[in-house]
Amino acid sequence: MIALILVGGKGERLRPITNNMPKPMVPVNGRPFLQYHIEELKKAGIKDIVLCTGYLSHKIKEYFGDGSKFSVKISYSVEKTPLGTAGAIKNTEKYINDTFIVLNGDSYLKLDYNKLINFHKSKKAKLTIALLKIKDPRRYGLVSIDESAKIISFDEKTNNTKGKLINGGIYIVEPDILKTIPGLVKVSLEKEIFPKLIKQKNVYGFVVNNYFIDIGTKESYMKAQEDFKKLFRGKDDNKN
Repeated sequence: MIALILVGGKGERLRPITNNMPKPMVPVNGRPFLQYHIEELKKAGIKDIVLCTGYLSHKIKEYFGDGSKFSVKISYSVEKTPLGTAGAIKNTEKYINDTFIVLNGDSYLKLDYNKLINFHKSKKAKLTIALLKIKDPRRYGLVSIDESAKIISFDEKTNNTKGKLINGGIYIVEPDILKTIPGLVKVSLEKEIFPKLIKQKNVYGFVVNNYFIDIGTKESYMKAQEDFKKLFRGKDDNKN
């Protein structure tokens, strides 16, 4: 299975840290944030990775190269102009011929990827979104599911606090979903594609109650620094 990691964002709320590096490359506990994703995918046996880059893409390529020093294969899909989360995925179409996984490169959800994949297959889903239980969902996409775990609504960045399930930023996707995304234009997964797919396709939510953080603000970035010391305790930062 191929994994796409969305790493094209500028990280404007993290400036000046991101003045000279892409947001997914900011250091957390001694290594780039993106490296944790690559290592977790490798542990799950997912070693074919496409990095969807944009802002300062050369910085990412300089560090990760072809992935061989991390025991994975890394390819690059470079946006010449910002394409949004869905446009970035559409831009990788030449790499895709089977079910694939998508990760947001600026957030981290502790997850058993193989359980997520098995759930997706068991539901015969077109799209499965990892969902997270959270107390205050206002910074995130609020999601509702029915008793079978089928997603019935997706409300991106809402002030509604009645629901407790949010988008965890990890998706299992069938390749025909790419046909629903227009090419070479800026398109949002969360605002434009997901709401349409929920009405038309078999879209399911895989609910977990695990550790989650996104590093989109300075406060959450500093929290990640402390949290990752505990999450990855004993890891030798000099080993890939």
